[in-house]
Amino acid sequence: MSKNRRTGEIATIESGSLANQAGLQPGDRVLRINRRPVRDVLDYRFQTTEEFVELDVLHDGEQGVVEFEKQPDEPLGIEFGDEAFDGTELCNNKCFFCFLKGLPKGLRRTLYVKDDDYRLSFLHGNFVTLTNLEEADWTRLAEQRLSPLHISVHATNPALRRGLLGNPRAPDIREQLRRLDSIGIEAHTQVVLCPGVNDGAALDDTVGELLRHPNVRSIGVVPVGASMGGEQRIRDEGMRACNAAEARAVVRQLGAWQRHARADRGAATVYPSDEFYLTAEARIPSAARYDGFQQWENGVGMVRTLLDDWAKLRRRIRAGRVGEPRLTSVTLACGLLIGPTLQRIAGEAAELLGMRIDVVPLRNGLFGERVNVSGLLPGAAFAEGLAGRALGERVFLPRAALDYFGQRFLDELTPDELSECLGRPLAFAYTLSEVVEWTTAAADEQPPERPVASNGRSWTVSG
Repeated sequence: MSKNRRTGEIATIESGSLANQAGLQPGDRVLRINRRPVRDVLDYRFQTTEEFVELDVLHDGEQGVVEFEKQPDEPLGIEFGDEAFDGTELCNNKCFFCFLKGLPKGLRRTLYVKDDDYRLSFLHGNFVTLTNLEEADWTRLAEQRLSPLHISVHATNPALRRGLLGNPRAPDIREQLRRLDSIGIEAHTQVVLCPGVNDGAALDDTVGELLRHPNVRSIGVVPVGASMGGEQRIRDEGMRACNAAEARAVVRQLGAWQRHARADRGAATVYPSDEFYLTAEARIPSAARYDGFQQWENGVGMVRTLLDDWAKLRRRIRAGRVGEPRLTSVTLACGLLIGPTLQRIAGEAAELLGMRIDVVPLRNGLFGERVNVSGLLPGAAFAEGLAGRALGERVFLPRAALDYFGQRFLDELTPDELSECLGRPLAFAYTLSEVVEWTTAAADEQPPERPVASNGRSWTVSG
């Protein structure tokens, strides 16, 4: 791990919180909690759940002690800029399909961090391989019950998995899953499917093995992606995207496992990503078949969410429960993959509302056409793809194309800069109902502006 000289530095203090009342400030450092060292935000959370909490802090250059008497689990109101404190645990694998290998220069710095940190898996749902765990990590997992974890499996056969990871020392993931189960930790797993490598019979072996582990709550199967920098790797290493026939085969293959799992477990458990259904031109499963959308942020069920949102919105429009549009036209930009679906439902919405809604699917000039999802479109793709077009009064872009705080696109372009470039105000949304809510809202009932410290669902940029 890389060391941070500002270990435990406070980034923000919630107004009116216990920490705020105690006089703590951003820039102060938390050194110990209840006289115990604090390694990261997990220790902080774990050790501040008691009724009496004693913090050793560095405040204005002087070390002191701040005592709190509070209700159990009552938060102190402290947020840290670096949750790991001592630096993020980096990946020790060399996966031939690693997306970072093909990243061009000039993107957000955080995109180049090849993290494989189980703490971030617990905190944010990052997928990790568990190939770098030490015995002290297992002790901590058992002590703090950091469940669930999100684990990249790819294959359960040890030899095949080690080949996929490019790591001949990778532990047997089956033994690790059993050990996690013994200490009460559940797992959400994923398989990045590489045609001709871990598909077909190998995929059957992997899914069948994972379903035998009771602590495996979900298995997301996602297609391998390749950036422009990966074109040579496609030729040299056999890495390529699934074609339509292969996608249909995956949907059928996993459909059989879903039926087996539902009969045995009461839930489908294994879920192909939306990309497989769209590539195969297959019917998107109903919401009930996603069992709570446990891997939504992994691209599993997003299209179903979009379609169900539109179905509800359509009923509201027909029932007269949606106000008259205050705009005559808007433009929606998206990735190529979701383009036809979004064009269809936006066309229906436009006809019902009596306004123009133009959907513009955009090619990803940064990563290439193999990467065709909306969330990986850089700011430049929007700037170039929308330039010279007759844009609507407001341009709506996918919220997933921005970072967590909604401040930058992948290529560091800011929403304000893009708004100025296009000469149009921007708004960011996930669903069509958010678009319609904005276009039909009264001037004094606008959606919130860009959130300061959250990944809020939608927000606007005045341009």
